[in-house]
Amino acid sequence: MNTEQLVDLLIEACDNKRAEEIMKFDVKETSSVTDCYLICHGNSDRQVQAIADEVMDFCKEREMDYLIEGYREGKWVLIDVNNVVVHVFHKPERDYYNLERLFKYGERVEV
Repeated sequence: MNTEQLVDLLIEACDNKRAEEIMKFDVKETSSVTDCYLICHGNSDRQVQAIADEVMDFCKEREMDYLIEGYREGKWVLIDVNNVVVHVFHKPERDYYNLERLFKYGERVEV
């Protein structure tokens, strides 16, 4: 599965749990860490965890390795899947950290 297919399927997994304002940032040319970032948010700790669960279930079904941080608190969950990093925020944390501001080189891609 190539990166674009993986990203599309991860977006679908987030959308399945009604993640809001899903944003995709293609950073192949500007990052040595990953090819793509996905940023979205939920409106409660439980919704954030449900979105993360959906992404993890997607990975488990396909026997894909992933790393996850922040799940227990449900405020900001980071899921690293191959060459895609998914950030699932609780809305107040997303507003506070405003990761989108880091992508000033036009990497945002419409979802």
